[in-house]
Amino acid sequence: MAINRYPGERGFAAAPRTRVNGAGLESFFRGIAARHPLESTQFICIGTDRSAGDALGPLTGSRLAQYGISSVIGTMPEPCDADTLASRLLELRDDRIVIAVDACLGSELSVGAYLAAHGPLQPAESVGLRFPPVGDYSIAAVVNRKGPKPYQSLQTASLHLVMTMADEIAAAAAAGFGLK
Repeated sequence: MAINRYPGERGFAAAPRTRVNGAGLESFFRGIAARHPLESTQFICIGTDRSAGDALGPLTGSRLAQYGISSVIGTMPEPCDADTLASRLLELRDDRIVIAVDACLGSELSVGAYLAAHGPLQPAESVGLRFPPVGDYSIAAVVNRKGPKPYQSLQTASLHLVMTMADEIAAAAAAGFGLK
């Protein structure tokens, strides 16, 4: 399993993704829970509270905390965004499995879908930034279609869709780990 928690470590690329719906998310989390108890997992929810589409990460992190999941990096009060990602990666514990969550852009037909992987995701790839891949497992949520101006696509994503997707990810994680 690819683990890339710190810049420059091992140089893994993002993992192949499987498109799933809400029911598939719960199954994805059940599979993780079967191999790793919640006490040995840590969530890193990447994004900012300053953009509708990119708020998916911190919204998800806040919802996870509301379900009682205590090991969460990236919430609405303390986002894990492009400015803080490098320092927040240092908070990841070596003895925990990392589940990364981030928003992404995709085709018109993919908007609202989740891309799950047994491996890392590449933060900020949709907007052309270069960060190290993050996570032992990951979920990328397609919040809007990719266009010629990716920052604008993230900014103009439907906040209702983003909030619904964040709720669905957190609820699926809670159910998968037996908290709901």
